[in-house]
Amino acid sequence: QVQLVESGGGSVQAGGSLRLSCAASGNTYSRNSMAWFRQAPGKEREGVATIYTRLSTPYYAASVKGRFTISLDNAKNTLYLQMNSLKPEDTAMYYCAADSASGLSLQSSYYNYWGQGTQVTVSS
Repeated sequence: QVQLVESGGGSVQAGGSLRLSCAASGNTYSRNSMAWFRQAPGKEREGVATIYTRLSTPYYAASVKGRFTISLDNAKNTLYLQMNSLKPEDTAMYYCAADSASGLSLQSSYYNYWGQGTQVTVSS
């Protein structure tokens, strides 16, 4: 079992930055892949960034590439998402996800473990 707890969301003006954190606990081998997703009201959940934890290999959605950075602090069992140059369309609930599979996927069905989410609101 894996427990994921997100934090760091909030309200920011367009062009600003936020850093999300996801504290992970439980079976390390169930966290070979970790990712950030987001879901805006009335929209499907969208994969934002993912990382293969053993090699810290990242992969980004085109909509955030160059603005967001996913990283992992293994000593703290914490996943981060640094979000820069935020836009109003980045407004959503952001979720952390993990799975034992070793790969990179931005499909929500790939992941078995989810956090409760943290809200990000970007105003224009």
